[in-house]
Amino acid sequence: MLRQTVLALALAVLGSAGVAAAGPSGTPAEAKAMLEKVVVALKADKARALVMFTKGEGGFMDRDLYPYCGGPDGYFTAHPTLLGTNLKELKDKAGKPLGADLYAVAEEGTISEVVYMWPRPGQTDPVVKVAYVTRIGDQVCAVGYYK
Repeated sequence: MLRQTVLALALAVLGSAGVAAAGPSGTPAEAKAMLEKVVVALKADKARALVMFTKGEGGFMDRDLYPYCGGPDGYFTAHPTLLGTNLKELKDKAGKPLGADLYAVAEEGTISEVVYMWPRPGQTDPVVKVAYVTRIGDQVCAVGYYK
């Protein structure tokens, strides 16, 4: 009886720790892992992957983590709300040329970082956000997390 109670308590503690670990915001490791998943999906089926990224399907929307991509002309090819916007011309909320910075550092096979100011989803005040960015063929893709 005591052994069952201890086991039940241990499982309850471990279960709640797993829930707490998820937290309200994505972590740097989760953002990087999502970007690595983006690379695999784009290489497998670019057209399908870009639709999935935009819709947040297949695990491509996790709390405040989501991928976004721009094509060679600079326009978003995947984003939950900014399709039709030119990523290359996008500036952060402090006026920093965010899109130009993303394109400047994006290299095939390398994950780089760009720091910028952006509001959390559903908010208006900008906070520090870090984007992991890479190039996959003609696509520049990123996943950002909030600090």
